[in-house]
Amino acid sequence: MATAHRITCACCPTDEPIHADSGTACASGSRSCDADNSAPPSQEEDHSGEIRLLVTCALLFFGILIFEDRIAAALQSLAPGLALGEWGVRALYLVPYLLCGGSIFRAAFTNIRAKAYLNEFTLMCGATIAAIALGEMPEAVGVMLFYRIGEFFQERAAAGSRRSIKSLLASKPSVAHVEEDGILADRAVEDVQVGQRMQVRAGEKIPLDGEVTAGESLVDQSPLTGEPVPVTVRPGSTVLGGSINLSGVLTVIARSRFADTHMARILEMVEHAAMRKSPTERFITRFARYYTPAVVALAFLVAVLPPLFMEGATFQTWVYRALVLLVISCPCALIISIPLGYFGGIGAASRKGILVKGGNVLDGLLHVDTVVFDKTGTLTRGVFDVTALTPAPGVTEQDLLLAALTAEQHSNHPIARSLLAYAHREGVTLPPQNTEAAAREIPGKGMAATVSGTRYLAGTAALLGDHGITVPPQEHAGALVYVAKDNAYLGCILVADVIRPDAAEGIASLSHYGLKTFMLTGDRESSAAWVAKQTGLNGYKAGLMPEGKVEAIHTLGGSERAAFVGDGINDAPILAVSRVGIAMGGIGSEAAIEASDAVILNDSPSNVATLFRIAKDVRNVVWQNIALALGIKISFMALGIVGLSGLWEAVFADVGVALLAVLNSTRIMRGK
Repeated sequence: MATAHRITCACCPTDEPIHADSGTACASGSRSCDADNSAPPSQEEDHSGEIRLLVTCALLFFGILIFEDRIAAALQSLAPGLALGEWGVRALYLVPYLLCGGSIFRAAFTNIRAKAYLNEFTLMCGATIAAIALGEMPEAVGVMLFYRIGEFFQERAAAGSRRSIKSLLASKPSVAHVEEDGILADRAVEDVQVGQRMQVRAGEKIPLDGEVTAGESLVDQSPLTGEPVPVTVRPGSTVLGGSINLSGVLTVIARSRFADTHMARILEMVEHAAMRKSPTERFITRFARYYTPAVVALAFLVAVLPPLFMEGATFQTWVYRALVLLVISCPCALIISIPLGYFGGIGAASRKGILVKGGNVLDGLLHVDTVVFDKTGTLTRGVFDVTALTPAPGVTEQDLLLAALTAEQHSNHPIARSLLAYAHREGVTLPPQNTEAAAREIPGKGMAATVSGTRYLAGTAALLGDHGITVPPQEHAGALVYVAKDNAYLGCILVADVIRPDAAEGIASLSHYGLKTFMLTGDRESSAAWVAKQTGLNGYKAGLMPEGKVEAIHTLGGSERAAFVGDGINDAPILAVSRVGIAMGGIGSEAAIEASDAVILNDSPSNVATLFRIAKDVRNVVWQNIALALGIKISFMALGIVGLSGLWEAVFADVGVALLAVLNSTRIMRGK
């Protein structure tokens, strides 16, 4: 069909792109399947020319077919002594035939020049030329017309799956309101420099990744992460370009150029996702390489042997049956619908907030029997938070927390900041102090403060021991902050990395699919054991350096049978060597995202199981399409050989199978 943009053929054994102009095919003889998105949107979406061509050809064809006798009689009356009526009708049929078949003939010629003689284009051209030679003009036109109609709907379905991938990101913001010398000026996002301040009004998209310096608002990050719940941002919050400011006015400092933003990196991944070919697609290519010559050889035998060895058999009858066989055998349903299944899988994953970098990733997941997780930032949030208060007998939780705040209020340590943030969320505040407070930090131990003559301690057990205070033993994974007031022990506060809410659910779902789950982490044994127990993992290894993780994954069944899920720079090596590497894209490092095969944008561990489910759905649909296409084609080929189906049936069998396969593939895109 008419295309004017750069496309990449998924059926070609090389990754080198070709340029298609109204049906140009790759040298392997397969119609180009994987159009990339380098074309402008207007080119990709504008089907008006193709629609006009198909409507014109259909009107001409059916008009000639219905009024063939009247047309022939009128032409014959012009020259009674000549067969003008018969030849005139044939000439009229040639108009829609050439209009519909022009691109197919060009594609066949291109393939022949590339010494790829046997493919669907040469099959179509040879079959219709022979039909014309046999005087079956309507059948010849019908083959071309319905092939082009089927191809048109298939291309629309493929374009729809590409749009479903790109809709994850929506359209990028084009203009930023930049503060220049106290005045707002509109600038293209590509022209905004790092460090410039931007104003983002309610309802606008945030132009670039940055940090909020003024204002408070709700921000919709669903275009990037798939998370439907808006997040609250305030001064100090990090925001992502492409997310939508829902309420207040924000002032944002740009922290990156557009080419380096989270959105630009994701967009680049999506644009190139479908260019990576899967093993099943390569199987179809190999299959077609043997299938087409076999069908041509069978058609030749059908055309030649019966007239030579069967009494009463004529070449005209059996050549016609051989043509029917050729038309039915065209492998377009397989060549088109199989890649479309992978397009559908990539699109379905994108709507779940998962970017898949190619169909081969979906196939790779089917060979995985072990899923290995990093801990910090993957199964946990990667930030400290208060998870438990254990007051001493006779002490309330509020008294414990107030004493800890008194000691820690002047500290910038991450644990101290976590305590202050927790107290703020709980509505606990320190009373006004009328006297000066003296506070000092003891490196590696904690804080000591004196307020109104009362000494407060908050830190390790060693800190309290230095002041003659004995603390009871505690069995917890995380950092314990022991608190004392004067010489009295008040209790302890557990500050730990928080497990993601859906981590246990995700692990359970993977186990339901029969997958083993493990964790490899550089953290302490106690923390790793606690996370493994809470999430239901099958096992873990702690205290590992990056190279230790790579070595460890080989002991868990081998990297070829394992998928790894991680987020940090230290995870990049193991992401690269695993059969499938899955990165957490929300907080993940650029190195991890680049080394991975798939990216989970909302950092949700449960989406790992979603990715496996989509891979299984794609496999089922792909093999359904293969069975559907081959089963129906073989049945109609047998009917054609014995004379029970003609070219009309062959056309509808071929186009109908292709459309059924396409409809089956779109079930993945619809999540059904």
